Amino acid sequence: MKLRAGFLQFQPVFGEIGQNVRAIETLLREKGFDLMVLPELCSTGYQFMAREEALSLSEPANGELGQALLALAREKQGVIVAGFAERHGDEIFNSAMAVGPSGLLSVYRKAHLFFKEKEFFSPGDSPFVPVDTGLGYRLGIMICFDWIFPEAVRSLSLGGAAVIAHPANLVLPWCQRAMFARAVENRIFVITANRFGTESRDPESLLTFTGGSQIMGPDGELRAQAGLSEMVAMIREIDLSASNQQLNPTNHLFKDRRPGLYRL
Repeated sequence: MKLRAGFLQFQPVFGEIGQNVRAIETLLREKGFDLMVLPELCSTGYQFMAREEALSLSEPANGELGQALLALAREKQGVIVAGFAERHGDEIFNSAMAVGPSGLLSVYRKAHLFFKEKEFFSPGDSPFVPVDTGLGYRLGIMICFDWIFPEAVRSLSLGGAAVIAHPANLVLPWCQRAMFARAVENRIFVITANRFGTESRDPESLLTFTGGSQIMGPDGELRAQAGLSEMVAMIREIDLSASNQQLNPTNHLFKDRRPGLYRL
């Protein structure tokens, strides 16, 4: 099965949900795609200063961002995955929604919170189980710092995901290179949608986001990559039949596992 899959890399303006949503709509409206991945917290920006501020900017999956993405997904007849600050009662989660032509497919809540995120967000309670898109393939979702835990992609791959959507706001320098290993060790596509620019709302913590959004193939081949500060929606055709764990006639990456020997 072949998909036109890609990422949107841009620079959200902190706190300006309407402006960021309009920018997303403008950047995607002229594109044709089957799967599009947007950055983490793409409608709000990242550097909250207080939990109350994060709560004021959070919204449910059917909020302003979700409604706009759903309209785009129906227009394009594709799937969109986007990171957002999710309000759920009195809790806030760093979440990613997946929407398709049929509506909301899934909401994943970030399991591994990074640094000061722990001051604003509740730890995610979503298991690493892929989403059935209803379009002939299963989709895995993880968010930013989840990448450093190999169990995340492995669990999604064991569940039958053919491609991983990875919304991110990366500040550490290692993820883009590490996705070579995540893709190859699971023989799976990984699409990382990062943002670029800086946020300096906290005088003690200047954040510089690393850009470099990319599509990594199951063979370790970099199928597409954005620049460090490039605003772009980049799309490539990927063949999901390449997400195949049969490495050679005698080695299957999952069937050859020895769980009884692993210390978990």
